Order: sequence, then C-alpha cells, then structure tokens
Amino acid sequence: MIQLITPSSYGEFSDTLVEMHRLRHRVFRLRMAWEVQTSGDMEIDDFDALHPHYLIQVAENGRVQGSVRLLPTLGPTMLRDTFPALLEGNPAPSTPLVWESSRFAIDVAADAPKGDHAITRAAYELFAGMVEFGLSRHLIDIVTVTDVRMERILRRAGWPLRRIGNAFRIGSTLAVAGYLAISNEILANLRKAGGLSTPVLWTPVIFAAA
Repeated sequence: MIQLITPSSYGEFSDTLVEMHRLRHRVFRLRMAWEVQTSGDMEIDDFDALHPHYLIQVAENGRVQGSVRLLPTLGPTMLRDTFPALLEGNPAPSTPLVWESSRFAIDVAADAPKGDHAITRAAYELFAGMVEFGLSRHLIDIVTVTDVRMERILRRAGWPLRRIGNAFRIGSTLAVAGYLAISNEILANLRKAGGLSTPVLWTPVIFAAA
C-alpha cells in the first residue's frame, strides 16, 4: 500500500513521517554513505521544510519500507538550487505540469516479493504511485536527480529516464537528471511488471484522460 501524505495531513501521519525520515537515514546515510543532513537517527533536509507531498510504501505489517518526496517545480527544487550543474545550461523546469521527485528510498528484506527483472514489488508500488499521483494532477512529467544505478533500474522497470544532460560525478555518486513521463500507458506497464492488479495509492484519486 502507498500512503499519500499531503501538507494538510502531516499531523495525522506524524508517526509515519518519523519512520520515513528514519528509513532515509538508513538508506542514504548508513547504506549509501551520502553526506546528508541528519538529526539523530533521521535524515531531514531543507526541502522537507517546503511542505512537500510524500508517498510512503507500507508493508502489510505496517512497517515503512519505502518513500519518495514530491515538490512542484514552480518553487525551489533540488535540481535548480542544489544540482544546477546537471542542467548543462538547460533551463530548469518551472511549470505546474512537472513536479520533482527526490529522496526515493527502499529498505526491504532480501527475500521480499519481486516483480519482473528482479525489482522489488515495493519499488514497483512506489513507481506506480508516482504515476498515479501525476495522473491525478494532470502532470506530463516528473523530473528527478538520481544516480546511474537507479537509471538502469527505471529502464528495466519500463519507465526510462529522458536525460537532460550527461552524468556528473557528485561526491561518490555518478548523478544524472532527467524526466520521467506520466501516462496511462506507463502506469499499465509498471502494474504489469510489478504484478499490481489495482491502484496503489491509499488516498482516492481521479485519473486524467490519456
């Protein structure tokens, strides 16, 4: 299940948000050794203060296993304000039709259920949740900064990244920026590959026409 947490529901899901920040600490600070801002056992940065939307992947036992942060590109974004070198002189998106995703994190057991191409079902649920979110808001793309490893996973999953520029080394990470298309076709492909028979978002949404 994917919980969509909006700024107006932060209070209702405060415990879930704490677990999300702990998940991000485990993934980005401990596992990937990124130089990220931390507070105790939680990873929190300046973009979390901008009232983003969060998609949280929750296991049947209630454990938070994955998350992604979503911000409109009309305001500050990581691509424009933190990693402008990845634009290679191209303009950063600034339109209600494109939102930015960041802090995509998955932490599941080695024997967790998998879909096609050995990608975890939890990841497929988050991918599908991102597309469902995009369709509900009539988006055409989600822009993101990621690494080449995740770029390969997205390609295998059937959601290829359209690069803005070449990969660029940032610290220990070979980073890349690009667009992920939002469409009913992409959603159908992700659902099929992940073995998902129904919508994944916990909050009801109204889908845009193809």
